[in-house]
Amino acid sequence: MAASRGRIVMPSLLQLRPVFSLSSLNLRKTVALYSRQVTTGQSSADNISTQENNGTATTSSPDRFPEGFNGAGLVAFGEEFSKKLMAPVNEEDIEIKPDGLIYLPEIKYRRILNHAFGPGGWALVPRGDSLQFQSDKDNSQLIVREYALFCFGRYVSQAAGEHTFYSSGNMVYGKAMEAAKSNALMRCCKDLGVASELWDPQFIIKWKEKYSISTWCENVKTKEKKKMWRRKDRKPTDAFFYPWKEVNNN
Repeated sequence: MAASRGRIVMPSLLQLRPVFSLSSLNLRKTVALYSRQVTTGQSSADNISTQENNGTATTSSPDRFPEGFNGAGLVAFGEEFSKKLMAPVNEEDIEIKPDGLIYLPEIKYRRILNHAFGPGGWALVPRGDSLQFQSDKDNSQLIVREYALFCFGRYVSQAAGEHTFYSSGNMVYGKAMEAAKSNALMRCCKDLGVASELWDPQFIIKWKEKYSISTWCENVKTKEKKKMWRRKDRKPTDAFFYPWKEVNNN
């Protein structure tokens, strides 16, 4: 065995290392390619390089991250990708929850990623097992699982997704797990600038004034009343579900 930079490497060891191009036009073609090298005194994992060709810049960066975070922050995605990812959100696509929180349906995030990277060009990978936290108060379970987002084989972001599962309701456990995954996807997409307006206080205020309304609702079981939100173009019966219903707001 031979020593290199304080590490022990096998001379015959075959290693995989990602090759990235700084050119946005070539990024999609090159970022997923892997070159095989025979280690000869210096580990090929010490450097991730790009080659200069027809104006493409060259860089050399140490392997600073542990396994599972390959390519993190190595190079920016090109302008063609950035424009698709950071395009202004369609205000008509935004929904609002009864508590007033605005959000973009999870399918919209998937469509934006597919539009930018193409189907198969990105993946949401689970990190570890799911966790369940039981609530004795209402017999519900909070499902939590961590996911990492990869685009063209590069680590982009990581976040925990969560969803509350009610065994007494109509939701099956598989759908609750999928909802937790979608929640993690939404959080990961924040690092790509997708629908960033949804976290801008000024945008939130203006959107709610234009598209939503706060109305009084009543719990038909307990007779409790409270203010709840819905879109102006949404029927009360489509916005609020049992045991809640909208009441006369005069």
